Amino acid sequence: MPGGDVARGEGAGTGPRKRLPRPVYERELARLQAELVTLQEWVRSAGARLVVVFEGRDAAGKGGTIKRVAEYLNPRVARIVALPAPSERERTQWYFQRYVEHLPAGGEIVLFDRSWYNRAGVERVMGFCTEQERQRFLRQCPVFERLLVEDGLLLRKYWFSISQAEQQRRLRDRIDDPMRRWKLSSVDLESVARWHEYSRARDEMLAATDTPEAPWYLVESEDKRRGRINMIAHLLSTVPYSEVPLPEVRLPGPPASSDYERPPRERYRYVPDRTALL
Repeated sequence: MPGGDVARGEGAGTGPRKRLPRPVYERELARLQAELVTLQEWVRSAGARLVVVFEGRDAAGKGGTIKRVAEYLNPRVARIVALPAPSERERTQWYFQRYVEHLPAGGEIVLFDRSWYNRAGVERVMGFCTEQERQRFLRQCPVFERLLVEDGLLLRKYWFSISQAEQQRRLRDRIDDPMRRWKLSSVDLESVARWHEYSRARDEMLAATDTPEAPWYLVESEDKRRGRINMIAHLLSTVPYSEVPLPEVRLPGPPASSDYERPPRERYRYVPDRTALL
């Protein structure tokens, strides 16, 4: 059961490792992304339904990994779901209800950037749910996921694990980077002070929801490059996909000449050539 490993402290399982060299990372990432496209075509052809859940601490590398997974996939087949805080109406629904409507139909892939596990993590630590609601979630979640899997849905759950020092370093980088400052929220900053509370919440969540039907897989993400490669490779290894023969495509030749004349350039508004000033 994965909870036993992380209970000793995230990022401590394998010890410090040298960062994966960029040329090695980029070469392997390109190969895996090509395989993801093959997986996508199999999902579409077979009418399969694939859900991948990405969970972990703030700044653990979930978003970057999701970006690499989805980079070359067809957004009509594979979509990212990152839900905001529930509305007043949604708060009165069965907890899993608003997630159910985002589950895939046949031939679709859904990547959950955080998921129903919010209740076991941030909601529990920040006091956004009651203890009774949390306990109910931990009882119902394995049943909910078992029903999904029994119905044929392919469910994969990944927890991204980092050390406390690495989380603080990444959050400081966000503070200093105006291009990524938007990623920071008050909840993110509060998570730094509540590290141990999140650790206890994670351990309880893993103990209650790591089941044979829907197991958790932990991703060591101290090095983002290694974490991305390892997660994508593992995902591919768990899905029984195969290559789907693609139809032959022939590019038609240019059309025959006609009496069409393009209107004069002055008739249109063109974007100014900013590159001429560089």
